[in-house]
Amino acid sequence: MKSVFFLTDSSIFKKIMAAFLAALLPLMAITWMINEQGAKNIRNEISGSIMNTTRFYLDSLDKEADRINRYLPIYVMDRDLMELAATGGEMSSYERSRKILDIQHRLDLMKNSSPFIREAKAYVPLLSRTILSAGYEPSMDEVEFEAMQPNKRLYTEPFTYWHEKIFITMQYPAGKAKDPLYIVGVELSDNKIKETLTQIGNSRGGQTALFNLERGWEIKSGYDTGLYEQMKQLAESKQLKEDHEGYETVTYDGKRFLTVYKYSAVWNSYVITSIPEHMILGSLQVYQKLFWWACALAVLIVLFFAYFLIRLIYRPLMRLVHSFRKIQQNRLEPIVASSGKDEFGYLYQAFNDTVKSLKTLIEENYEQQIRNQRSELKRLQSQINPHFLYNCFFVLCRLIKSDKQKEKAYQFCLYIGQYFQFITRDNDDDITLEQELSHSRTYVEMQRICYGDRIDVLFEAEDGPIVVPRLILQPIIENAYKYALGNMLGAGELWVHSKQSDDAFYIFVEDNGESMTDEQIEALDKRIRYGANQLEEMTGLLNVHRRIQLRYGEGFGITLARSELGGLQVIIKLSMN
Repeated sequence: MKSVFFLTDSSIFKKIMAAFLAALLPLMAITWMINEQGAKNIRNEISGSIMNTTRFYLDSLDKEADRINRYLPIYVMDRDLMELAATGGEMSSYERSRKILDIQHRLDLMKNSSPFIREAKAYVPLLSRTILSAGYEPSMDEVEFEAMQPNKRLYTEPFTYWHEKIFITMQYPAGKAKDPLYIVGVELSDNKIKETLTQIGNSRGGQTALFNLERGWEIKSGYDTGLYEQMKQLAESKQLKEDHEGYETVTYDGKRFLTVYKYSAVWNSYVITSIPEHMILGSLQVYQKLFWWACALAVLIVLFFAYFLIRLIYRPLMRLVHSFRKIQQNRLEPIVASSGKDEFGYLYQAFNDTVKSLKTLIEENYEQQIRNQRSELKRLQSQINPHFLYNCFFVLCRLIKSDKQKEKAYQFCLYIGQYFQFITRDNDDDITLEQELSHSRTYVEMQRICYGDRIDVLFEAEDGPIVVPRLILQPIIENAYKYALGNMLGAGELWVHSKQSDDAFYIFVEDNGESMTDEQIEALDKRIRYGANQLEEMTGLLNVHRRIQLRYGEGFGITLARSELGGLQVIIKLSMN
């Protein structure tokens, strides 16, 4: 008899081990694929991170260049500079010197207005001098003056590259047909630009360069000239394809570099960043080796313990599992107790005691649970407070005082009566969806009178053949008026619509409010989903969500998202059953 038992046990063991090995080999292959996919995901995440960093610093460069370009006309229209450039030869030495000092002071202010400005200059042909922020040149360089004239450029970008320096200049008067009386310009700091480029990729062992291919100038933060040429070729190829943003892998000197490129329309240039892949994926190569060692060790451990686990744990545990499945099917049957004195014997006895207690508790507590649930519904419903009613009588007084608003005052009184009649009726916990929508429309009409044409409302929700808890839609609309639309400076928009599926009915409340960011919407949505079972005092969205879940179950309630109108979208999911 014992030999038959062990033979049967051995057969099952072989089947389990065969199944385990059949599952283990594909699992190892899948794990390897996951490792490779992880490397790909890390590469994509790092690329995205570098792209975001590139966007940030390139945007700062664009904003600085744009700000300098926008503020330059203020200095060009300087009255002292106009007088000096037009009549400087006729002024006395004292007056001319005084005006030059005043101009230098303003040029110094312009220079100190941005860390990207290395020097501010004013070229005055009448005096044959170049005025600097801290002095002046005794004679004006005619070649440099010629190069600084914007009307001589054949391109639209604001930058002039001359003698390995970058300038932004503006002449007076403007126009290609006129010779300038003077030119005001700033020389950009290439060191500051290099410092900005260094922030993008150098921290990861890479290098970054700014290429203006049409003008033939560039600024780079690294020192590897060979990699620099590869990056330049990549920029040229992307310019031919008019590809303005992305990333790819570049091979140089037998090494792979993750390369991110971004085009700037302001600079008419490409920003290219290359980072060695081993700086990104180096740790994964170690993990791959550890993975194989871990697989080998796992196989040995499983083979050693498999037999003992099956004999001592698996079989007794399956008996307990089968008994729990009967409990799930409402079959409260005791388990045949084991004669052993180990932990499973204790569990079997405890299980039988629990079955007896459950039979008694179910009968005693079922009715109490129903009463508690109804009490909770009443408590939550009583928390809803129509805040706007405090202001209704003020609006009503204002309408009555106006001779032209008598009819509107009469209609407003009817709306107030309908509203009070609905919220003070305590006899029904559940109402039809048609009644809830009618009450919400009454509330919207009252707000329409209060706010006038400031808020445009589109109420397209249709009723369905379902029964819902009272006051689930009007508090949501009230929140939209209170937190999103009421304090808007511009025109507000509110859109209420619905959608029906086979087993659910959806009501959407959307606004164009500007007060909530995506992070705030996500945080509020999580608070509603994870805080619905807390016994704290709740109002508003959380209140409605809790009552819907008590009515229909956890698969229903409220979710939040970004609206197509730009503000908050509240989705109310109701059951059709």
